[in-house]
Amino acid sequence: MAERILTKGDPNMPTIIIQQRGRRWLVIILLLALGFSVLMNLGFMASFAEFAVDADQPTEKFHSGTRLADSKIARIQVGFTIMPPYTERIKKTIDHVREDDSVKGVLLVIDSPGGLVSDSHEIYHKLKLLAEKKPIYVQMKGIAASGGYYIAMGGGPEAPIYAEPTTWTGSIGVIIPRYNATELAEKVGVKSESLVTGPFKDSLNPFKDLDDQERAVWDAIIEDSFNRFLTVIDENRSNLDMEAIRELATGQVYTADQAVENGLVDEISFESDTIDLLAEKLGLSSYQVVNYSHPMSLSETLLGATTSLPKVEFDPVSSLIDLATPRAFYLFGLPHEMNVSRPQLKP
Repeated sequence: MAERILTKGDPNMPTIIIQQRGRRWLVIILLLALGFSVLMNLGFMASFAEFAVDADQPTEKFHSGTRLADSKIARIQVGFTIMPPYTERIKKTIDHVREDDSVKGVLLVIDSPGGLVSDSHEIYHKLKLLAEKKPIYVQMKGIAASGGYYIAMGGGPEAPIYAEPTTWTGSIGVIIPRYNATELAEKVGVKSESLVTGPFKDSLNPFKDLDDQERAVWDAIIEDSFNRFLTVIDENRSNLDMEAIRELATGQVYTADQAVENGLVDEISFESDTIDLLAEKLGLSSYQVVNYSHPMSLSETLLGATTSLPKVEFDPVSSLIDLATPRAFYLFGLPHEMNVSRPQLKP
């Protein structure tokens, strides 16, 4: 579109033509931009819909086998240190598998050094309920020690336990980490004067020595967890008696060959072979193996983006409280995922 402007004054002066962009093109561009914006927003909504699903229900994903087969083998994988938030999610997965009639059998895949005593037993309890309805085969991967071995008992006496040639397992025992900082406190001039209602209220205070009475109290507590571990093995490993179990329960970790020799594991097998054995037991010629995962909710996603920011200050009070809080572990090695604050460098 052009607008003609005639100059005033001299009639011999040429006419000046000024070119202007038509408004029609401006409207078209704005409409295109609006359409693009709408499409982008719909795309974001579709993306966030994945996070907005019910986090209580696990998401099923094809792993192997025949994709369209009606019968399923559930592959429940415990590949983490056994503690929150993983505990609740694996329990919900077990419940889901238990109620899914299309699942005919379960492969419990363990690659874990263990974890908290209470969490290990909660998962074990859920697996026992699942084993009442569906057969469970256990496949150990790189490490299935302490609490990892504890939950392997969840398949029951009839559940075979397989390990890979390089698997580490065993480490049967309990640990309650305690740090004695009395010498450090003397050097820096710190003295513990906690106000308590009883003599054992601050018995694990890192700024005081553990006396004989306090040690006796905690020995009884740890012995209770230890005996529970031994009993769980005794009830689910028919080839071992309590005497043999106690001889093995030194906290030692065993190689796969040692575990087979000592009766902690039945055979050496890779996962694909174990799946074949389970399918044969179930009489399945066509089946699909499925994994499960729990997508984060929208709130977890947004909060996670906030809470994952690095700390820039060291909080000594929180650190001391964490160190003094007793935690019992069925764990191979030191508890490396405890929530202990550490100093961070400022950006």
